[in-house]
Amino acid sequence: MNIRLLLLFFSGFLLLVACERPNNIRESNDLPPIYPDYINVTIPCNIAPLNFLMRNQPERIEVVLKGHTQVQYTGKDKIQFSESQWKRFLQAEQGNTVSVQVTAKVNGQWIKYQPFDWTIVKDKIDPCLTYRSIEPGYEVWNKIQLCERNLENFSVKVIADNNLTDGSCMNCHVFGGQNPNLSFFHLRGEKGGTILNRNGHLRKIDTKANLMKASATYGNLHPSGRFGVFSVNVVIPAFHTVASKKLEVYDSASDLLVLDFDNNRIIQSPLVSGDDKLETFPVFSADGNRIFYCITSNKPLPDSIQRLKYSLCSIPFDTLSGQFGSRIDTIIYMSENDKSVSFPKPSPDGRFLLYCISDYGTFPIWHRETDLQMMNLKTGEISDLENVNSNYSDTYHSWSSNSRWFVFASKRDDGLYGKPYFCYVDSAGKAHKPFVLPQQDPYYYDYTLKSFNIPELSTGELPFSAADIERVYWKEKAERFQ
Repeated sequence: MNIRLLLLFFSGFLLLVACERPNNIRESNDLPPIYPDYINVTIPCNIAPLNFLMRNQPERIEVVLKGHTQVQYTGKDKIQFSESQWKRFLQAEQGNTVSVQVTAKVNGQWIKYQPFDWTIVKDKIDPCLTYRSIEPGYEVWNKIQLCERNLENFSVKVIADNNLTDGSCMNCHVFGGQNPNLSFFHLRGEKGGTILNRNGHLRKIDTKANLMKASATYGNLHPSGRFGVFSVNVVIPAFHTVASKKLEVYDSASDLLVLDFDNNRIIQSPLVSGDDKLETFPVFSADGNRIFYCITSNKPLPDSIQRLKYSLCSIPFDTLSGQFGSRIDTIIYMSENDKSVSFPKPSPDGRFLLYCISDYGTFPIWHRETDLQMMNLKTGEISDLENVNSNYSDTYHSWSSNSRWFVFASKRDDGLYGKPYFCYVDSAGKAHKPFVLPQQDPYYYDYTLKSFNIPELSTGELPFSAADIERVYWKEKAERFQ
């Protein structure tokens, strides 16, 4: 009797499926209207599931992933892949291009859309991403968290929270060589300082010595971990009267310096300081023997801000003596192209230099026209990265430790909220179509009210927590450098 009931139930189930999915499926010439845009992208073999939704309000979705193996998923208006099955699928298909077939029931009609591809490469991306979670406006900055997201799943860890540090501002978290045991960030406020992490030991450093114009702002760490190069910037925010532009930020003064963390020493050079020039965005080369930075001539500001065009230069750095070199080399003279360069970032293998270009100035995140460019440091060839950039600002980039991936913040969705996008650079130096950070719920970006600011990749989890930062802020005295 039980067997007959089971057979009757199974027959009814098959009839229900047959009624739900008829044979008269309409073939569409269009690609499916999925969000996020994961169509024809290149992805690493260790990325979290690329969950997505459909914008045309379907009643049912069926997705078939087909490569060496084949898996099928169903959902109502969104697809959320099983994490364990997704991981097995990526491992089986690494190095292969798989087909993604989407069929959906829309207004009672089943529609089979044109298939698209996912190319799954063997080059892994660094498994962790840190970023500053912040409202995208200029008027609300006192609710900030520094977060760490595991890119292989959906777990998030808060590594600093300004609710625990007297509401003070927290600036970009930067790694040395994508190493989680070598990093720093600036914690402002009465008891703040630059928080240096070396092998889990946290130090709070007062980077504003006597006669210095300001505290350290933008910076980078030497591969040895002994040195940090910083710009000291007197930053001025200003509001635009033009409706299409919200905020302008510029420097009224800025110089470069190097901090010797082993000897609490400040290293300066007249070649990269002084009132006639503005130097900013310093970063060490991959081998640590050179410092890239941006420079322009000082001008009357803000009246001449649209004539503020930064060029890209470099200066040698002697690791043994801890001294700047004696000659400045101009790499890109952007004034000739009526543009301004910012945020140079060399790839860890020393092959490429990734940077931003905008019409003028030094704060490209509010410049819609900001694009990324990539220079081959061996040949001098420059790529405009046309298939990477969008109609809104693309900036704040960071390399993966294997130099095969970079992440950047883009406002391409709505012009307001910055989201992290990942781009693959193959062995020939070609940059592929980027994809946004996957979320467990594909509706996440529709309802979140925070931007992902200054995304940085790292090879592992940071060895401290928000509670550790709270203790350092309140209990530790900032070290003075001379």
